[in-house]
Amino acid sequence: MIDGQVFEQIGEVKRGGLVCVSDHASSYVPGDLPLGIPDDLLETHIGVDIGVAGVASRMARRHGIPAHMALISRLVIDLHREEDHPKVVPTTSDGHLIPGNIGADVEARLTRYYRPYHDALTKWLDEAEPELIISLHSFTPKLETSDEERPWEVGLLYNEDDRAARHAIRLFGELGLTVGDNEPYSGKELNATMNRHAEAHGRPYCAIEVRQDLISNRADQARWATMIADVCGRVALALD
Repeated sequence: MIDGQVFEQIGEVKRGGLVCVSDHASSYVPGDLPLGIPDDLLETHIGVDIGVAGVASRMARRHGIPAHMALISRLVIDLHREEDHPKVVPTTSDGHLIPGNIGADVEARLTRYYRPYHDALTKWLDEAEPELIISLHSFTPKLETSDEERPWEVGLLYNEDDRAARHAIRLFGELGLTVGDNEPYSGKELNATMNRHAEAHGRPYCAIEVRQDLISNRADQARWATMIADVCGRVALALD
């Protein structure tokens, strides 16, 4: 975390362009909030969306798509849940108990982390008036608590507004990728940030989930940054 900030904004915002939002880009846990779990767990999918910080920052610096990225672990506060969601401060994640979150002062964490993040995102998007929002996440190839196959390389999530997602599903598919349509999670159930900042304002968005083993190193992050920038640029043109 930088000077107590819960978010970082990279790149210059240009009105009417593309922007990227990443709610789970960091594994950072403040020293005064011990979670009671081994440090190495923070670097797994339960603590951070592996690879997205590298992809998002590359998109901002090389492809002109500015990014708003979280600087706090999803285990401290899940910025991609509603304030009143029972898992906004998770006590378990993929079979792991998070002892430091049991009996946590949820209101204090909302005040300290959640609301500043979303208030800043509101202001940033209002100033940007974006043509398309890219909500960037990643997913683990295999959950510890499930034997379910996760064959998708990339997924597009949406709730009520699937305008951009439909184009993106087609375009990623044309690149030879196995594309999930509201997989591995359904945007009907898990779409909090885009429900609030996109659908509520009529803003088109692509909520993208990339499989983590495909963006685990810098070379692959650069490749996916280029691919996502290209696909989403074409999505924006298709929506005009």
